[in-house]
Amino acid sequence: MRMSVIGCGYLGAVHAAAMASIGHEVIGIDTDPEKIAALAAGRAPFFEPGLDELLASGVASGRLTFSVDIADARGAQVHFVAVGTPQQPDGSAADLRYVHGALDALLPHLRPGDVVAGKSTVPVGTAAALAERVADAGATLVWNPEFLREGWAVHDTLHPDRLVVGTAGGEAGERAVEVLREAYADAISGGSPFLVTDLATAELVKGAANAFLATKISFINAMAEIAEAAGADVTRLAEAIGHDERIGRRFLGAGIGFGGGCLPKDIRAFAARAEELGRGASVGFLREVDAINLRRREHAVRLVVDAFGGSVVGRRITMLGAAFKPHSDDVRDSPALEVAVRLRGMGAKVRVTDPEALANAAAVHPQLKYVADRDKALTGADAVVLVTEWDLYRRELAPEHASTLARGRIIVDGRNCLDPQAWRAAGWTYLGMGRP
Repeated sequence: MRMSVIGCGYLGAVHAAAMASIGHEVIGIDTDPEKIAALAAGRAPFFEPGLDELLASGVASGRLTFSVDIADARGAQVHFVAVGTPQQPDGSAADLRYVHGALDALLPHLRPGDVVAGKSTVPVGTAAALAERVADAGATLVWNPEFLREGWAVHDTLHPDRLVVGTAGGEAGERAVEVLREAYADAISGGSPFLVTDLATAELVKGAANAFLATKISFINAMAEIAEAAGADVTRLAEAIGHDERIGRRFLGAGIGFGGGCLPKDIRAFAARAEELGRGASVGFLREVDAINLRRREHAVRLVVDAFGGSVVGRRITMLGAAFKPHSDDVRDSPALEVAVRLRGMGAKVRVTDPEALANAAAVHPQLKYVADRDKALTGADAVVLVTEWDLYRRELAPEHASTLARGRIIVDGRNCLDPQAWRAAGWTYLGMGRP
């Protein structure tokens, strides 16, 4: 099947490469010439495990091409719209200018019978309005939300845990659903559930899923606050309640909270849209979910400051991590960087290290000092703060080795991923999040 992917950022680039890898003929469209040049050369403009290999293979096969000209999308049977929907600069709602811009550019090149599949995360009600404009061009709109995890995006695209397609119904909608079935035939044959819904439900699925995950994370962080006051251990608490099949252990890791380009802005946009619909009270808890999440960053800062008796002026502090999560170079709304910036603002001499995200971090916060080599970053440190749980830090850094490099013996475990007994046995003052 010939298909186009409009928008070749994180979502679009992965989707285009994955679809080409299973035999489709794919053209990726984006307005950024540098990004398109890199992709056309088989290189991802961001770090995602396995993507470079997939891109190189697709380009070499001839099934995957890229262009800055939207007219090159003409002739595709299905057009995936995968542009970003960032938070509005002056509010919590989603900024839909890129979605509308992509559709405006695509409409003149649609043919009767074409399918436009929205993959962007949008407020409920967006698709219904867009569907009318697409129908005027003789094409059909469906909504096909993405459920990618950064660091696992290639796997999640090729082996999704579910596929959701929302349609306005009717014969045109039924034909469009069959087109998507064909597009995802490999995943469906591999056991991925294929769910057909109305447009509004498909839009809500993504927002509701992110809201639930964010709530689960903030719940265990709220428990961490109580555990700290009571002298309990939140990691053992999470283990105990996680054995309940109704709860489960995943996403019950207390720490400095979530970040990135999806969860924070998506739960805010979800709540903002609920308020527009007159149902703000129904998701009022999401405001507290957001507040708890932000509070944990402040708590990590406070742990460091208190460890030095109330002042970090002149102290050398090494931050292990810059990306918002491991296996990614994404620093959008990164808790790691926020903690680093706050400590620097208090007078500390902060050094940040990360195996993938330093270039992106430096572009956002050039005032920080960045050191690529982990051991060089640790040398002479008065305190170490683990903020991104890369294996390079959580598994491959022995406390005895760290002792030969650092000057001080304070370790703040912002992800509760280290062994407290091992670090304390090596002479370190170990401080966790919600741990005694």
